Amino acid sequence: MHIVIILIESIIIGGLVGFAAGVGAARMFNAPTVQALGAFRTLGEMNAAQGDPASHFSFGLGFFFNAWASTVGAGAFTQDVTHRVIPNWAVAALLLKNKSIDETMHNPKKMGIASAVIGIVVVAFLNVTSSSIPESLQVTAVKVLVPAATLLINTVMPIIFWLAAIDAGRRSGLFGTIFGGFAALIMGNAVPGVVLGILIGKGVEEIGWTRITRIMLIAVILLFVLSGFFSGFDVQMLKSFSINVPQWLSNLHLSMGS
Repeated sequence: MHIVIILIESIIIGGLVGFAAGVGAARMFNAPTVQALGAFRTLGEMNAAQGDPASHFSFGLGFFFNAWASTVGAGAFTQDVTHRVIPNWAVAALLLKNKSIDETMHNPKKMGIASAVIGIVVVAFLNVTSSSIPESLQVTAVKVLVPAATLLINTVMPIIFWLAAIDAGRRSGLFGTIFGGFAALIMGNAVPGVVLGILIGKGVEEIGWTRITRIMLIAVILLFVLSGFFSGFDVQMLKSFSINVPQWLSNLHLSMGS
């Protein structure tokens, strides 16, 4: 009876969450004509898959394992469920029948319906499995799933996105490689850098070096500089080269709380 109650609640919650996530993700592609509800990384990651159903599915699958491990071990969902798993799996399902991204990924109505169905299945599966697994096995499950998800996210996904960047064009491949390398060094994962590189590269290919593309490039560079500073990457880099860290730099980090 307990499982039945969890299943019914999961179906309701999964449908509502999935519908909102799907509509919000699709409406982002129509901004600024309409207001959108979503995350910038969702937009960039869905663009990076370039309308390929297998890419969308595999990308969502990587984060699904991580979300599953978190649900089983901690009893809580991660934001990857709504930002990455549900939208990408909904797009993958829609693209199997229609390859036009304008009629699928960019369509709020179709994305809302597909994401609601995916949300019901995903949320129900996560909740039912996490509540069914004995507490003694949850620790074991986490020890198996977390390393697998980490390997997929930190190793496999950067390679897939890097190959997508190279396939997208010469400029996208160049910027994706450069920013992906910096992201791997500073953030520990190359995917954000590769996605930003694809956006800049495609922007330059389509509209050239305009004011918008220059602002985007400067903003991305500032993002990496600030991320590196506040994560202490500059200090660690100096230490790795056996260079003494200047006192003023250490004091600056202390004053900024980094």
